[in-house]
Amino acid sequence: ALAAVHFSLKIPSAVYLWAPLRRSLQLCSRCYPVHASLSYEAIQQQYRPEVPQYFNFARDVLDRWTEVEKEGKKTKNPALWWIDDAGEEVQWSFEELGVLSRKVANVLSDACSLRQGDRVIVILPRVPEWWLVNVACMRTGTVLIPGTQQLTAKDILHRLQKSKARCIVTDDSVAPAVDAVGAECQSLKFKLLVSEGHREGWLNFKDLLKNASSDHHCVTTKWQDPMAIYFTSGTTGSPKMTEHSHSSYGIGLTANGRYWLDLTSSDIFWNTSDTGWAKSAWSSVFSPWIQGACVFVHKMPHFNPSTVFETLSRFPITVFCSPPTAYRMFVQHKLSSYTFRSLRHCVSAGEPINPEVMQEWKAQTGLDIHEGYGQTETVLICGNFKGMKIKPGSMGKPSPGYDVKIIDENSKILPAGKEGDIAIRVKPTRSPFLFTCYADDPEKTEATIRGDFYVTGDRGIMDEEGYFWFVGRADDVINSAGYRIGPFEVESALVEHPAVVESAVVSSPDPIRGEVVKAFVVLTSDYASRDPDKVMKELQDHVKKVTAPYKYPRKMEFVQQLPKTISGKIRRNELRQKEWRK
Repeated sequence: ALAAVHFSLKIPSAVYLWAPLRRSLQLCSRCYPVHASLSYEAIQQQYRPEVPQYFNFARDVLDRWTEVEKEGKKTKNPALWWIDDAGEEVQWSFEELGVLSRKVANVLSDACSLRQGDRVIVILPRVPEWWLVNVACMRTGTVLIPGTQQLTAKDILHRLQKSKARCIVTDDSVAPAVDAVGAECQSLKFKLLVSEGHREGWLNFKDLLKNASSDHHCVTTKWQDPMAIYFTSGTTGSPKMTEHSHSSYGIGLTANGRYWLDLTSSDIFWNTSDTGWAKSAWSSVFSPWIQGACVFVHKMPHFNPSTVFETLSRFPITVFCSPPTAYRMFVQHKLSSYTFRSLRHCVSAGEPINPEVMQEWKAQTGLDIHEGYGQTETVLICGNFKGMKIKPGSMGKPSPGYDVKIIDENSKILPAGKEGDIAIRVKPTRSPFLFTCYADDPEKTEATIRGDFYVTGDRGIMDEEGYFWFVGRADDVINSAGYRIGPFEVESALVEHPAVVESAVVSSPDPIRGEVVKAFVVLTSDYASRDPDKVMKELQDHVKKVTAPYKYPRKMEFVQQLPKTISGKIRRNELRQKEWRK
């Protein structure tokens, strides 16, 4: 079991250098940081985060790395390395990132008259300006609200009205949708367009950036002040505004960067997440930059496995992160024609990754996939840390920043082997590395607390060795004739079969058993043209062999694709509702 988590609040002196960054600098030998695998017990002992009363990531981390660069104590890796399919390339040092982000900060403060605490919605693809606006919001104390470009006009209206954002930053592709609903958003005062062209009613971001001063004094922010709001992906309801403080991600993601991603300042790290989601904040901003690592970005118009393989082959990327959906696509390809010379560490998060996919990836690349588990509301909750024994299918062990337990409906801690709710202890002391609240919704915030714990809404099991295993969202678990069945283990069994690309398992009504397992299956091209009844029987027999027979899908439907959120997570609730409406 995880020992009590220690963190402390500190009053900074004039020369205060907060502990996570200080440790990162200690790991930097002159030019070539050393990757040292620590035991899980050593990680627990080493991780003692300090939370200063005043903290701002731009000033206290990014500007400190600029100083390290100038002193010649850091490798020559850029802070940001951006490419696109047209051959364009941008490389910024920490110093250049600082200069440009201060100019953007002046755009927000002067041209847009924004003040500390004002909310700014940013809907941009993977373009360098997205990173500049992120850092500029920190410097000005404005609250960043990222969104994906896949949002509809209705989605944008909901976000503008609910957040009362005073400013929106986007590009030509999204501006028409903003204009279509802007009249209904009384709080929206400024619209910034990232474009070479101009649009009526919009300020041109690039023109303003060109003319802005690079002299900007970072505002003073306390550790608990709001830094960002992330709209959850809404797999089980309408999106909530998850508010994070300057410390929750800015310091809390040290555990991600150092122990799960295994980053130092010598690394070049590529995370493929969309800019609209918290995972991009995790792995494209805070985790790598805490460690002084290079954030690598490839602006792909469409996700293409071949493009990913070519990029991993051409560029010296050392650490790679992509969601399970992507890895499932990757292992459908022959990787023998590619050589990933620099790649040494792979991770995945967002939803559970099937053990079969992990095994196939390792067979083809020689690299393990280190799965991690967390939420928009948290930093890493559990992870397979570098140097730990990996149990395929397990989420790993608790992050050193949290005291994680499996509890029952009465908040009682359950023993190993018993299924319950995955929860994080928040009493008597709440970790500063959790979300602050669901903004403007105290009832939903309070509903996450049960006894002494924050309840994640996920079901899981802890084994005798302290490894956690995901069962499913609390709403997704199937109860068939008294048997409780987690959808993930059935989906994992199905994907082992060569006929299955991916699947989603939900409950379906049954007059005898109350509910039964139904699988929605996307078939490979080799099986799509075969007799569906024979394929279904073959898959049912396969599941009976590789897992407990009572878990096999008694119903099955073959589909071209599965419904997913715009962050790529399977919408099982949509499939379940469809079944129960019949």
